[in-house]
Amino acid sequence: MNKLEVYINNRLNRVPEVKKVIKRIYQYGMYTISPKIKYEGNITRVSPNDGECFFGYYDKSPWDKSDSYILCLRAKNTYKSVAPNDPAEILLIDTKNNNSFEVLATTNAWNVQQGCMLQWLGPDFSNNIIFNDFQDGQYCSIVMNVHTKEKRALPMPVYSVSNDGKFALSLDFSRLHRLRPGYGYSNLPDFTKNMLSPDEPCIYHLDIESGKVTPLLKYTDFANFQTRSEMKNAEHKVNHIMINPSGTRFMVLHRWFCGSRKYTRLLTVNCDGTDMFNLSDDDMTSHCFWKNDQEILAYMHKHHGGDGYYLLQDKTTTHKKMWADQLISDGHPSYSPDGSYIVTDTYPDRQRLASIFLINSHTNDVVRIVRVFTPFKYDNDVRCDLHPRWNRSGKEICFDSVFEGKRQLYIVNLKT
Repeated sequence: MNKLEVYINNRLNRVPEVKKVIKRIYQYGMYTISPKIKYEGNITRVSPNDGECFFGYYDKSPWDKSDSYILCLRAKNTYKSVAPNDPAEILLIDTKNNNSFEVLATTNAWNVQQGCMLQWLGPDFSNNIIFNDFQDGQYCSIVMNVHTKEKRALPMPVYSVSNDGKFALSLDFSRLHRLRPGYGYSNLPDFTKNMLSPDEPCIYHLDIESGKVTPLLKYTDFANFQTRSEMKNAEHKVNHIMINPSGTRFMVLHRWFCGSRKYTRLLTVNCDGTDMFNLSDDDMTSHCFWKNDQEILAYMHKHHGGDGYYLLQDKTTTHKKMWADQLISDGHPSYSPDGSYIVTDTYPDRQRLASIFLINSHTNDVVRIVRVFTPFKYDNDVRCDLHPRWNRSGKEICFDSVFEGKRQLYIVNLKT
């Protein structure tokens, strides 16, 4: 996007239904007169060609510790529903053996944006995986040993898992599905549907070893914290929990809706639910990542700096705008394991092309490494974001894409 397109896009965010129509007309027109590009970059598909395959979100790695095995979801269809009730298969792909794969399990709780929160379980990231499921009329999470195939169920789905594998944080996936299609699950109705700010738990602590669930915070805790005038008679939700590397604090987006107008602030909290801090309250924050235990990289709006990527210091008002001239549109950023590089992506532009950029954290050089086409049927709530993710050594990046006509998982090998 150029700066004018970003400005218009942000103005149209206040009228989302109008935005969808205008965006579609504009992109159809520009695509018609533009050169046709399918993909650019050193790309290799690793997922099987039958079915639609993807991993999920950008804040976790699908690779095991050895960087040999990749986790993947396979579904029959991902463009008719944002959160299908049909089961999806969990695949284990051996990238060192011609991408051969086996089906490990199935899940009945998944969505098109974040999958089923499938991931390797720490601290070893080699033996056990964890993923969400729906069993016996309830959401749950499953810990599975990929070698013995032994499983055990936990009484709560996971949203963010600590690096040491000892605990996870969770939220209300039914309310999230209703208020943000493509991010929650549709198996159970939202019992808080008629409550604007429910006096009900919205964030939970799950002990992975014992299965003990402890409610940490309610929706009212967020609505009553440093309340703003726009929160009056607004509908509240929380999303995008991310635990910091050492497992001491987490970030969360608190969002509230006044009609079609959405407000977002970025908060950080101790993992026991105490010491909430309002890190950024300038109306818009989208995608974030912990650089370390004290710093967060986020795409957001600041009243005195505009939209862009900012590096923030936790529990302070310190922030620095990053790559202001090179990266002006929203994306999904993350740091490489050693912190030397940042990867982020873009949404499809006027030609329906989405890009992945690699940034040197020392020199701030920005290089585009991937560009892929996005068919029009993958748009709005059923879109396929690239969600780039690092392998454990920081030498490869994988991403989801639909440039071959359906969701597939691809790898980019970095020669850094």
